Amino acid sequence: MLTLGCHLSASKGFLSMGKEAVSIGANTFQFFTRNPRGFKGKDLDLEDCKAFVEFWTENNGGKIVAHAPYTLNACSADERTRELAHMIMSDDLARMEHIPGNYYNFHPGSHVKQGVEIGINYIVDLLNEIIKPEQKTTVLLETMAGKGSEIGRTFEELKTIIDRVECKEKIGVCLDSCHVFDGGYDIVNHLDEVFEEFDKVIGLQNLYAIHLNDSKNPLGSHKDRHELIGKGNIGLQAITSFINHAAVKSLPIILETPNDIEGYKKEIELLRSLEKK
Repeated sequence: MLTLGCHLSASKGFLSMGKEAVSIGANTFQFFTRNPRGFKGKDLDLEDCKAFVEFWTENNGGKIVAHAPYTLNACSADERTRELAHMIMSDDLARMEHIPGNYYNFHPGSHVKQGVEIGINYIVDLLNEIIKPEQKTTVLLETMAGKGSEIGRTFEELKTIIDRVECKEKIGVCLDSCHVFDGGYDIVNHLDEVFEEFDKVIGLQNLYAIHLNDSKNPLGSHKDRHELIGKGNIGLQAITSFINHAAVKSLPIILETPNDIEGYKKEIELLRSLEKK
C-alpha cells in the first residue's frame, strides 16, 4: 500500500497530527518545525512526543517528514542569516530525536548573486557542522524549481552537496513533482528517463521522500506554483504513472496541494484508487 499523507498543522502537537492523519486515511504526514514564515518554535511537549510514537506505531504509520521554515537560507550572503539557519537546524534536529527515525526536509537556499559554487560551500559547511553520526534523523535536500538563484534546481547541484557531506548515511533527497517539472525535468512524457537520470547522477538509494503536487505552470517555467492533483500541467495520467513508478512506490508521498483537510482526504482517496496492486 502507498504511504500517502499531506501537510498538517503542528499547532496542536504530534499526537493530534497523528490522529488527524489516520482520520483522513493517511499513513504519513508532514509538518513545519516552527512558523514557516518566521523562526520561533513552540516548546516541545515530551509526553506528547511519547504518546505520538506509541499511537503511530499501533496504527502502522510510516516515516513522517519535518519541514524547515521557508525563511531559512543556509547559503545567504549575510552571515547573520547563515548563523540563524545553523541555530534553527541544529535545534530542529535535536527536537527530532524525540520522534526518532524520521526525515527533516529543507530548501537548500538561494545564493543571491554569490554564485552556485559559493552557495554550495556554505550549505556543505553547515551540514557538516550540524549532522552527527549518532542522530536518528535523515536530512533531506529538496529538489527546487529554479526560481531566481535557488540551489537545487538540477540533480547535479544536489549531488555536489551530497558528495561533500561527511555523514552520508544521514543525507538524502526529497523530490517534489511540481519543482522538478517546473525545473525542466519532463515527468509527463519521459518519466522513466528522469528517474534514470536521477539514478545516474544521485542514486535512487538516496531518494527518501516525495512531495506530490500538480503544477500551475508549464514544463521548465521555473515558477514553483502548486496545483491540485490532476488540475494542472502535469495531469492525472502522468501522476498515476508517477505514484506507481518503482522509484516512488515504497517512499512516503506528501501532498502539498492548495487544499484544506477535506480536500486532502479526497486526494488521498483518489490516489489510493489509482494505485496498481
